[in-house]
Amino acid sequence: MPTPLQDNLVHRVNVGDTLTRTADRLPDKVALVDGDRRITYRELDGWTDRLARGLVDRGYAPGDSLALASGNSAEFLAVYYACAKAGVVCVPLNLGWRPDEAGYVLGHAGVRGVVVETQLADWVGQALDGLDGVTDVVVAPGTGGAVPGTVAGRATTPIGEFEGADGPVEVLVEDRAPVTYLYTSGTTSAPKGVVGNHTAVVVESLTMALEARWTDDDRFVAMMPMFHTAQLNCFCTPAVILGATLVVHRGFDADRLLDTIEAERITQVFGLPMMFRALTERPDIADRDLSTLRRACYAMAPMPEPQLRRAIEVLGCEMFLLFGQTEMSPTTTLFRPEHQLTHAGAVGTPTVSVRVALMGPDGERVAPGEQGEIVYRSPQALTGYLHDEAATEAAFAGGWFHSGDIGRFDADGVLWFADRSKDVIKTGGENVASIEVERALYAADPRIAEVVAVGLPHERWTEAITAVVVAQPGASIDEAELLTAVRAHLDGFKVPKAVVVLTELPRTSTGKVQKNVLRQRLADHYREVTA
Repeated sequence: MPTPLQDNLVHRVNVGDTLTRTADRLPDKVALVDGDRRITYRELDGWTDRLARGLVDRGYAPGDSLALASGNSAEFLAVYYACAKAGVVCVPLNLGWRPDEAGYVLGHAGVRGVVVETQLADWVGQALDGLDGVTDVVVAPGTGGAVPGTVAGRATTPIGEFEGADGPVEVLVEDRAPVTYLYTSGTTSAPKGVVGNHTAVVVESLTMALEARWTDDDRFVAMMPMFHTAQLNCFCTPAVILGATLVVHRGFDADRLLDTIEAERITQVFGLPMMFRALTERPDIADRDLSTLRRACYAMAPMPEPQLRRAIEVLGCEMFLLFGQTEMSPTTTLFRPEHQLTHAGAVGTPTVSVRVALMGPDGERVAPGEQGEIVYRSPQALTGYLHDEAATEAAFAGGWFHSGDIGRFDADGVLWFADRSKDVIKTGGENVASIEVERALYAADPRIAEVVAVGLPHERWTEAITAVVVAQPGASIDEAELLTAVRAHLDGFKVPKAVVVLTELPRTSTGKVQKNVLRQRLADHYREVTA
């Protein structure tokens, strides 16, 4: 009879194994392009083996956790896959957090060590204040110059010296063992730790490869933050499974992206609507060679139809949208290329690995065409919330994962997202979906670059629907004109009571507009107007 370890090695589902299998198949294929470095799959697999050996040699066991404070880099992915091979839980830190927020996560996740890029050493040092249980500080080159000798009083180890001997690490890692703790934004309370597992990530990766029709000939730009599951598990891990090439960027720069598309013959890009708008508005865009692009994916926010049509025309490729959430690893539906212009504003149809349903407040399934909470069943779902049994029990009530999103299916079986339940505006006894108001505002005035609708405290309406807008470059927005124009697109009670014009909207590090921040900043708006 095989030993438990032998049985595990033969049958298991492990994110690290997906890299090794690709290295076996395509050893000399370039896996990563990071600046001047071009790293093959054989080299990447060997590097992650040595890092995994370094973890094991220092006593890290399956289930221990290691934090990762890094921008997009080859080192980020090497540490992520090394953790998977060793059964260690990787805890990527959101680089948009304050030091105290990062410190909360380090403590809550019970990390033993942290890998940090040089430019982030001071930030991590502040986060480590008072966390005596974090003993290892491993420093990656990053962009910050020399490796510091100490961080928060702890001696540091350069990442090259942390590596162990060559050769694979073979430890028992269960299929549903945690691979990451990813923390959701804590807008009303402390962040919740989403426990992702190996099976969920592998199924998500295979699903994206299948649904997006990618192959090992594809060449991706990874410019969205890797510490976010959308970039990491919708694009990076599927690319590795297939044996595609990832060109690493530390963020969005229109000039650099266009140069990279031409020089590296990029076929797939993923970004925010605002990034695609920036590309299509460039005066030289018609002179750039975008002929290799096959597909462009957007997420985090809807794209107004005129902007979508412009992007399809200028980029000359298919476009699709990802919809989901961290707890689902994350993709649940795809708004597919064939639906982009016929169902503009929808979020698509379920992927092959996710079952989607709509549920009423009492747990009943709603009738076709009616709105309900979007709920899921899938092997991609989180294991649970770390150290939070009550939140896990509530999320899994009735044998479905409850997303907190509100939506409806149309007659074609396409899902339409209405709103986050917390973003539904309760005004004058009516519930109004903020996204419906936003779509109407875009349709009413082409001078709007970005808009969000929020409910602000109001003596008469309880919450007054308020439009917060950013104008197109060189344009101006007249409040009275906009409110008059939008009446042609909305029922009267859904028309905003006021328009607030800003130069920019507050965002998370992954590009999502922070409606909670706007609600806080503008909480006294109507009190000030009537004063």
